[in-house]
Amino acid sequence: MAQRGNHINQEIICCTICLDLLKHPVTIPCGHSYCMDCILSFWHGKVIYSCPVCRKSFTPRPVLLKNTMLAALVEELKKTGLDEAPADHCYAGAEDVACDVCTGRKLRACKSCLQCLISYCEKHLQPHYELPAFGKHKLVEPSKKLQESICSRHHEAMKMFCRTDHQCICYLCSVDEHRGHETVLAETERTERQRELEGSRQIIQQRIQDREKEVKRLQEEEEAIDCSADKAVEDSEKMFTELIRLMEKRSSDVKQQVRSQQKREVSRVKELQEKLEKEMADLMKKDAELKLLSQEEDLNTFLQSSLPPLSESTESFSINVRPLRYFEDVTAAVSDLRDKLQDVLMDKWKNVSLNVSKVDVLLPQPEPETRAGFLKYSREITLDPNTAHTQLLLSEGNRKATVTRHTQAYPSHPERYKDYVWQVLSKEGLTGRCYWEVEWRGGLSIAVSYKNPSSEECRFGYNDKSWALECDKNNYKFWHNGVKTPLSGHWCNRIGVYLDHDAGILSFYCIMDDTMTLLHRIQTTFTEPLNAGLWIYVFPGKNAEFCKLI
Repeated sequence: MAQRGNHINQEIICCTICLDLLKHPVTIPCGHSYCMDCILSFWHGKVIYSCPVCRKSFTPRPVLLKNTMLAALVEELKKTGLDEAPADHCYAGAEDVACDVCTGRKLRACKSCLQCLISYCEKHLQPHYELPAFGKHKLVEPSKKLQESICSRHHEAMKMFCRTDHQCICYLCSVDEHRGHETVLAETERTERQRELEGSRQIIQQRIQDREKEVKRLQEEEEAIDCSADKAVEDSEKMFTELIRLMEKRSSDVKQQVRSQQKREVSRVKELQEKLEKEMADLMKKDAELKLLSQEEDLNTFLQSSLPPLSESTESFSINVRPLRYFEDVTAAVSDLRDKLQDVLMDKWKNVSLNVSKVDVLLPQPEPETRAGFLKYSREITLDPNTAHTQLLLSEGNRKATVTRHTQAYPSHPERYKDYVWQVLSKEGLTGRCYWEVEWRGGLSIAVSYKNPSSEECRFGYNDKSWALECDKNNYKFWHNGVKTPLSGHWCNRIGVYLDHDAGILSFYCIMDDTMTLLHRIQTTFTEPLNAGLWIYVFPGKNAEFCKLI
C-alpha cells in the first residue's frame, strides 16, 4: 500500500478550497469532495448552494455525508509517509506566478530572476542566496512576462534600449540592425525614466495640492454664499414683514376712521329723519282735521269753528344726495398713496434687483498657455519718482531704473522708502488680470506690494504686504513675510509676471524668445490693489526696465 500510495497524485486527496489534505471529507451531490468545514464556510450566508469546482447549484442545501473511503485513504497515506500539503497553502493558483522548477503541482513563485528568466519558489530560490555564482543575478517580484524579455531573433535577454526606435533590444541587436542607433543599458534608461517620472509626479502632486486648496476655497466660498444669502433672505423677510404690518396697520386705521365717520354721519341722518317724520305726523293730523272741517255741512258750526293754527317749520332742510360719493376723497387719497408707493417701490426695486445681480462668485480663470495669450493682459508700467530711492535714476519714460553714484533731485515725499532700501514702486495700482515683463542687468528683486506696507521692514518680500522674486545669475529665490523659498530654473534676463488679483494668483516666468518657463506660482488672497516694484542690487550701473509690450 505504501508503495502504491507514493505514486498517487496528491491533488486527488487535497481540498480545492483550502489546498490542504482533506479533513473530515464530505461529498456533495455532484460528486466533488471537500473538507466539511471548508464547504460549510463557502456556503455560509448564501441562498443558492453551488459547487466551487463545477458550479452546479443545489436548493435546498444538500445534506453532507462523510466520504468514508477518502477519509480512510487520507489516513492510510499519512501513515505511509506522504507529506501533507504545505500548511501555508503556497500552491500556485490561476492568478499566481508558478515556480518553473517545481514538478507535479507547482508552488507559488516568490521571485523571478531577470538573468535566468525563471521564476522560483522559496525552496528553489535558495541557491541564488547561497551560491556566489548567482550573486549578480537580479531578483524581482514574480512576473508572468519574463519570456517577453527574450529577443525573438537571437534568444538573448533584452538588456539594451534603443532610443532611436524606442524599443528594448538584446546585445546582438545593438551591433546588428540597430548599429549606429543611440542605445543604452535598459537599466540606465529605466533610471532616467524613473527620474522623469518622479519629476512628473512632483508636478502632479503639487497640482493636486493646488487643486485641493482651490476646492477648499470653493467650499468656503459656497458656505459664505449660503450664509450671506440666508441672512439676506432672513433680513429681507423681516423688513418686508414690517412693511406689511405697517400697511395693515394703516389700512386698519383708515377702516376705523371711515367706520367712525360713517357712524357719526348716519346718526345725524337718523336724527334728522326722526324730526322730519315727527313733523310729517303732525302735518298729517292737521290735514285730517282740516279735511273733517271742510266736510261739515252745518253752516253755523262750520263758521264758528276756528282753523287749527299752522305752525311754520322751525328748520329748513337742504339735503343733497350724493350716492356712493361721500367717502370718495378718502378713496382718492388712498389711491394716490398707492400710486406713490408703487412708484417708490418700482424705483427702489431696481436698486434691490441690481444689487442682487451684482453678486458674482469670482472663480479663478485658467492662466493663458502661450506668451501671446499672456500679452492680451499686458499693462504698461511706469515708476513713481515719489517712491524711488534717491540713487535710482529713472529714465525711458520712467520705465527704467538705474543705480547711480549721484543723488537725484527728487523732492521729499512721505511715500519714499528708507535710505537703505534701493527700491521703487509703480504709479499704477493693479487689479484684475495683468501681465508685464522686466529686463534686468545685475541682481534685483521683482515684486508686487501694497502701496504703504505697515511693517517697519519695508524691503520687498520681508513683510506680509509684498511678494518678491529675487534674481541673480546663480539662482532664484522667492520671498514673502521674511520667508525665503529657493527655486530652480534656467538663467534668463527677462522675467514675465502674471497677476490675477481677484483669484489671488501671482506667477513668475522665465522668458527666452517666445518660450515661457514657470519659475514660481502662489495662491493667496489680495485685499488691496497692488503696485509693481523693483529692488536693485547696490552696484552702479545695475538696472531694470519694464518692457514695452503694448
